[in-house]
Amino acid sequence: MARTAHIAVSGLGLALLAGSGCPLGTAAFSVAPSQSQSLSAPQRHMSASATRLYNVPPPSMDDKEAVQETSDREQPPASFFELQENSARAAQLALDDGHTLIEVEFPPLPASVLEMDDVSAYEVAKANLNLATDFAKSFAAKGKKVAILFPDEAEARIGIENQGTDTPYPNVSISSLRKSDPEDDRVFKPDQLFLNLLGSGSNGAVKPVEDTDMYIIIVASAQELPDVEELEQMEPGKPIVFYNLKLDVLRGDLGAPAFPSKEFQDRFLSRVKPVYYLRTRQYSRSTAKPPFMVNYQGCLFRSYPGEFQTLIDTNNGRYRRVVGNKVRPALGGFKEELTEELKRLGVIEKENKTLNFLRTGYKTTTWWEEEREGASDAWRT
Repeated sequence: MARTAHIAVSGLGLALLAGSGCPLGTAAFSVAPSQSQSLSAPQRHMSASATRLYNVPPPSMDDKEAVQETSDREQPPASFFELQENSARAAQLALDDGHTLIEVEFPPLPASVLEMDDVSAYEVAKANLNLATDFAKSFAAKGKKVAILFPDEAEARIGIENQGTDTPYPNVSISSLRKSDPEDDRVFKPDQLFLNLLGSGSNGAVKPVEDTDMYIIIVASAQELPDVEELEQMEPGKPIVFYNLKLDVLRGDLGAPAFPSKEFQDRFLSRVKPVYYLRTRQYSRSTAKPPFMVNYQGCLFRSYPGEFQTLIDTNNGRYRRVVGNKVRPALGGFKEELTEELKRLGVIEKENKTLNFLRTGYKTTTWWEEEREGASDAWRT
């Protein structure tokens, strides 16, 4: 029987990304932090080393050089409270720089819950509403009026029922992108259902929320994203936050039957800037020598205006930075960065070019990750 070496993601402290440990009977590799990548004194509280300082305040948002340096080396959050603080700060920095279409992406539930077979879309939506409400409070406290929008009224009603109110916090409201005509008392509206299935225009159903300074979009599908574009056209210049929508997954649906065309990525989604982005990936690789199979995991993390960091789990609940990129790496490039680090550490052996090509193939990017004429590069910078 083949043995397996497992490099597990046990990290993000709070079990936000917590994976199970090594299965019984498998070998575990520990990736030790590199001393050559130690941080400067003001940043040691974010280091993956054994010595860690706590309650160290971030630099002033007016000190752009210090903010950039700190963001480039920021570690994934150790709690949901820290995540909310950091994501709101990153979003505010992006807004201050004039970006109005921004993305916040992270797992809304601990990995142990998300991996359960019986976890439902309802539970994920409920978690996202709670998190979006907390996120909105940071801006509402500054006097901004924030609207959290579900795709349609039916989903909004469920969310409002869960919260017990459509105004869970002063200056924060819960509503929907599409709103029915007050004079249309039909329970079933086949015309709107047909438009939803086609991913086409809303036929006037999208309506802005009165006196709103900022929108947060949650639980929208690829077919419902054109409604967000319509909202942006109706409310130019007003910030719109794409909150935990998994845009990377939704982009993959574009161009399929009954979905928006691929041109939608070039026209609209390419303009959405990821300001707080945290996604993990798990990989396996066979080896010619024992333990014959290596399982490893990593995290692509970005806190605006910092770099896109490729982080590898060190099997002790923390991450170690492998490399930072000013431009967001493609999924295949991210995997290759992790693989090259394992080769450098001697966990897996180096291969000749032919065998390496057979593993990776000639194409390591998806269509939307490629350079495309007429598309914005905001989504990758």
